[in-house]
Amino acid sequence: MSSFFGWIKTHKLIILLSLVIIYLLLNSSPSTNIQTSVDRFTTGGIVSEKTLGFSPVQSIPAPGGTSLQTAPQTNNRMVVKESSLSLLVSKVVETQKKIIDAVVKNGGFMVSSDLSNPQDIPTATVVVRFPTQKLDQMLEYFKSISVKVISQNLQGEDVTDQYTDLQAQLDTLNKTKGKFEQIMDKATQIQDILEVQRELINIQSQIDSVKGQEQYLQKTTQMAKVTIYLSADELNLPYAPSEAWRPQVIFKQAVRSLLNSMRSLGSLAIWIAVYAVIWVPVLLIILFIRKNRSSQ
Repeated sequence: MSSFFGWIKTHKLIILLSLVIIYLLLNSSPSTNIQTSVDRFTTGGIVSEKTLGFSPVQSIPAPGGTSLQTAPQTNNRMVVKESSLSLLVSKVVETQKKIIDAVVKNGGFMVSSDLSNPQDIPTATVVVRFPTQKLDQMLEYFKSISVKVISQNLQGEDVTDQYTDLQAQLDTLNKTKGKFEQIMDKATQIQDILEVQRELINIQSQIDSVKGQEQYLQKTTQMAKVTIYLSADELNLPYAPSEAWRPQVIFKQAVRSLLNSMRSLGSLAIWIAVYAVIWVPVLLIILFIRKNRSSQ
């Protein structure tokens, strides 16, 4: 028994690390996990809060000086803006190119561009991103190069609280990393050093993940996303027609159906003519045989 307690005294850091890891697995809150794990190290006598030079995490100041415990001001909210437009245009391909060129000139970029049925009645879908402050200006330009605006939608998602939480997590993680680095300086045995290094690697992985989420939110709030549907026919656009029965549209559909039927008949005639080298001789042979039988 005395040897067991002696082993505990000489491997105090390993025991504390084991307790920390078990507690981290049982606790679901990332910020609480990290702070508690360090507190366990400090209460174990390896290093104290006073030695580290700072107290446990209190309210964390935001970049603008506002405490993260209070909600940011309305004019500083971070909003992800997205919009969609359905435009009736006379020349789909030309309008599609104009939209992409205008977006690039205004500091944006094309996300995707699709064009279907270019030989008949073309339909296009363009997804672009550009600086959010130019959203109203660009939307007005898109509408100005169309024949008719069929539908428009604008929506925003407030991600301020999400961004604030990420900042709080990052601040806590950085402070905790500093504590573990100072614990590392006080470790003497190789096994203890390896345990602390494992914790540092885990914390650094969390820091990188939080930074990635922060950067993603910053970019999406700075660049508005707009999806534009283009067509020369209203029925090809994603909207519900305001009139249940429209003779002009029905006439266009009937003409289109007639043309398709004539194309099908023309294709059938071509197939028949090409295969005439087979069916014409066969037909002549059959007629010749029947004529001989009738003459007998």
